[in-house]
Amino acid sequence: MAITSLLELHLAPDAPDDVERRVTAILSQTRARPGLVSADVLRDLEDPLHLVVVEVWESVEADDAYRAWRATPEGANELGALTGGRIALARYEPTTI
Repeated sequence: MAITSLLELHLAPDAPDDVERRVTAILSQTRARPGLVSADVLRDLEDPLHLVVVEVWESVEADDAYRAWRATPEGANELGALTGGRIALARYEPTTI
């Protein structure tokens, strides 16, 4: 069953001028991972440094495999530095409500 992961990012006010290019590069790696259906980025109208990445994965296993890859030296990135660690992840499954 497909799941949706919301990755909430608060870019650091002192982030480099090319922060959007760097985030785009990180997301290009995400978009290339097996099991990813889509990844869209939303920007807060009130705070342009606040982004939400909406990822749809084929399954929780695909998302788990991606998160495990990100924890390896190969998958590591500078997102923590670009946000000052202000990152939150929440995962959701469809419901019949």
